[in-house]
Amino acid sequence: MKVLIVGGVAGGATFAARFRRLNESAEIIMFEKGKHISFANCGLPYHIGDVIKSREELLLQTPATMKGMFNLDVRIEQEITAIDKVKKEVEVKNLATGEIYKERYDKLILSPGASPIKPPIPGINSKHIFTLRNVTDMDKIIASMKSTHPKRAVIIGGGFIGVEVAENLHDRGMKVTIVEMLDQLMGPIDKEMSAFLHQHIKDKNVELYLKNGVATFSEKDDHTVITLQDGTLLKADLIILSIGVAAETKLAKEAGLTLDRGIIVNEKFQTSDENIYAVGDAIVVKHYLTGEPTMIPLAWPANRQARILADIISGKKASYPGTLGTSILKAFDLTIAATGLNEKILIKMGKKFHKVYTSDNDHAGYYPGATKMTTKLLFDEKGAILGAQIVGINGVDKRIDVIATAIKGKLSVYDLQNIEVAYAPPFSSAKDPVNIAGYVASNVLEGDLKLFYIEDLDTLDMSKTQIIDVREPEIHELGSVNEAINIPLKQLRASLNKLDKSKTIIVQCQTGKTSYFAYTLLQNLGYDVRNLAGGYNLYSTMNAQQDNPGIFNFDALERTLKKTHHDVKPQTEKNNVQIKVDACGLNCPGPIIKVFENIKNLSDGEVLEVTATDLGFTRDIKAWAEKTGNEILYLETESGVIKAQIKKKVGSPIIPGATYTPVKDGQTLVVFSNDLDKAIATFIIANGGITMGKKVTLFFTFWGLSILRKENSPKTTKRGIHKMFGAMMPKGSLKLPLSKMNFAGMGPKMIRGLMNDYNVPTLHSMIATFIINGGKIMACQMSMELMGITREELIDGIEVGGVATYLSATDNANLNLFI
Repeated sequence: MKVLIVGGVAGGATFAARFRRLNESAEIIMFEKGKHISFANCGLPYHIGDVIKSREELLLQTPATMKGMFNLDVRIEQEITAIDKVKKEVEVKNLATGEIYKERYDKLILSPGASPIKPPIPGINSKHIFTLRNVTDMDKIIASMKSTHPKRAVIIGGGFIGVEVAENLHDRGMKVTIVEMLDQLMGPIDKEMSAFLHQHIKDKNVELYLKNGVATFSEKDDHTVITLQDGTLLKADLIILSIGVAAETKLAKEAGLTLDRGIIVNEKFQTSDENIYAVGDAIVVKHYLTGEPTMIPLAWPANRQARILADIISGKKASYPGTLGTSILKAFDLTIAATGLNEKILIKMGKKFHKVYTSDNDHAGYYPGATKMTTKLLFDEKGAILGAQIVGINGVDKRIDVIATAIKGKLSVYDLQNIEVAYAPPFSSAKDPVNIAGYVASNVLEGDLKLFYIEDLDTLDMSKTQIIDVREPEIHELGSVNEAINIPLKQLRASLNKLDKSKTIIVQCQTGKTSYFAYTLLQNLGYDVRNLAGGYNLYSTMNAQQDNPGIFNFDALERTLKKTHHDVKPQTEKNNVQIKVDACGLNCPGPIIKVFENIKNLSDGEVLEVTATDLGFTRDIKAWAEKTGNEILYLETESGVIKAQIKKKVGSPIIPGATYTPVKDGQTLVVFSNDLDKAIATFIIANGGITMGKKVTLFFTFWGLSILRKENSPKTTKRGIHKMFGAMMPKGSLKLPLSKMNFAGMGPKMIRGLMNDYNVPTLHSMIATFIINGGKIMACQMSMELMGITREELIDGIEVGGVATYLSATDNANLNLFI
C-alpha cells in the first residue's frame, strides 16, 4: 500500500508514525510545504517570550529522525497543488527548486491544518504586522524584535494565541495592548467567567480594548498607526494578528471534495472520495455531546483523530466519537479551562439547563500556598453534565480533566459527589472542588437549594424582596450587592425581626458558601429564600469595568476624553516593612481580617506587608485602603501570590468595625447656566474627573436643563406659561448661545468651527462620553415641574431627582462647583 500524507505537523506526523508501527511494508510519503515537521506549535509563544530558551526544543522530529526511526519518506518545502481522484495521483511542487512532478497513491491523507485569518483591512501588509502559525512565523517575529527593539506591541484578537503572546511580550518588557472585537476575551468560556481574566490582565498593566476592532493600519516613520473602529489611534512597533484561524481547504475544494466551512468526513474520517481521508483542524467534526457538526481546531483532537485513522486504514475496528472541546490557557498567573458546552451555546440551542458556581481552594487551606478556583458547572434536569469552566491559579487542569472524563464516561452530577480522588493536604482537600460542584448541583436538582442569579438582579421588585449580606461588617463596607442589608451569619438567628416573611429573601456572601448556611437556616424556619449564585466575588467581577482603554497615554497619537482610571503600580517594594503577614491560603474575608488585626500594632507611617493567594484580594485591598485612608505603597502578583505593602496613615481605623470617615474623592457640579461656553467647560471638567477615577455627578437646574433637552423632543400638552418657557429655552447642545460675543448666533458657530479645526470633541460627544464612562447626570425635579419640562423631552441616560439626592452625592465629594 502506498500512502501519501499532506501536512507534517500534528495530524500528519502522528498518522505516519502510528501507521508505520502497524504496517512495516507500506510506502509512506509525507509532504510538508513548510520547512519544519512535527514541531510544537503550541510552544511558539513561549519561545518568543524566552520561557523556552532553545528553539531546538520545539522541533520534536526532523525528516532525518523520522527516516531513521520509522523509515518514512519526508519531503519538506514540497506542496501538493492538485489531486486527480480518477488516476489517484497528486501533483507536487518543490518550493525550493520549482520542480513539478506527480506521485501515485492508494490512500491519500489530508492534514493541512488551519491558517491565520487576515481580513482585507487597509494596510494589513505592514512590515510591523505578523501572524503566528509555524516556526518560520516565530523566527520572523523574533528577528524583528532583535532588529527594531519594540517597546509597544498591539495584539489583534483575544483568543488562545492572542492572550499567550500578550503575556510573553509583556514579560519581555513591552507595553502590550489587546484589541478584541467581542465583549470578552476567550470565546469558549462564558462572559462572567472571562471577567476574571479581564481583571487579571488589567492588574498586569496590559491595555485592553473590548467591543472594538481595527479600521485601518498605516505606516508612519518607524511604527504603524492603528485606527480603531471608534476612531482611537494607537501606535505600535510590533503587531500580532490573532483574530482566528480558517481551515486550509483550497486543495480539497479544487479536488471537488464536499466542504462546509471545513472538509466533511464520516466517523472513519473518509471524505466524499473513498480513498481520500482527512484529520485535524481542517475537518468538520461532530460535537461529542450534541452530535452537531462543528469545528474545534485543537491539538488533542488532531492527534487522536490521526491515530484512529491509522488503525482504521490498517483494518482495525475503530471510529471517532466526536470532539468535546476540552481546552486550557495560561494567562499570566491565571489558568482558564473549559470542557463541553458553554451557556452561550446552550441558550442558542434552546436547551434547558441548570448552572451552579462554586469557589474552593486547590488544596487544603491550612497547608501553605492554597489558591482559590471558581467553577461553573452546567447540567440538565436529569443531572447529565453538559459542560464546565474553571478559573484559578493552581489545580485547574486536574479538575477540568476529571470533569471531561466524567462527561466521556456519561457520569452525572450525582456521580461527581462520589468520585474518589487522591487526597493529601498539599494536593487537595477531603472534599475536592469536583466533589463540591457535584454536591451543589445535586442540591439544586433535589430541591434543597434555590439559586438566584446575578444577571437577574435588575429585574427584582424590591418591594417584594430583601437582600441580606451575611458577611462581617468590615467586609460588607468594602462593597455589596445593591440595597443589601448587612446581618452577619452569627447574628442572623437573633435578628430575624429584621426580616419580612412576606418577602423573598436573597442571601449573599462572598462566594455563596456562608450564605448557603444562612439559606438552610431560613428555609428551615419557613422563609421563601434564595442563595445568590457566585456571591459578591462573582458580582463585583462581573460589574467591574471589563477593559481599560487609554492607560498608555504615550502610545496614543490622539485621545478623546473616553479614558478610564488606572491605578499605576508603585515602582519599588523596597520599603521599610515593620510587620509581615502571611495570608496565603485564606479565603475572603481572611486576608482583609489579617490586615485589620495587624495594622493596629503599627504606628502612623509604618508599613505592613501582606501576601495572599485569594484572587479577589487585589481589588479588596484597594477598596479597603480607599475606604480607610491608608496608603498602598506596593501591589503586585507573581506566580499567583499577591504581595501588598500598606502604609498606615494618621486617623485610619485599626480595629475591625471601627468608625471612620471614608476618603472623599468625588466631584459634584451644579449647572444653572445654558451658555454654550459654560456647558463646554462643565463637561471638560467632568470628563477630566472621570479619567482620574472620580465619581462625578452633574445636577442640572433651571436654565441648565436646556443642555439636556432633545433637539426633536416629542410633543407634549402644556399650559400657557410652560409653552412660553419651552419656546424661550434652547433645545439641546446645538442651540445654546455664548455668554459673551454671541453675535446673534454667529459666535457659537465660530466656536464649533474652531473646536472642529483643533480636534476638540463636540459638546454632544462630550456628553455621550461622560454618560458612557459612568458619569451621573441628574435633572432637578422641582425645576422641571416649575418650567413644564417632562422627562420625555430630555436625553437618555440621565436621572431625575431632588436636592436631597444631589446632596447625598456631595457627601463623598471633595470638589463642588456652581456653574
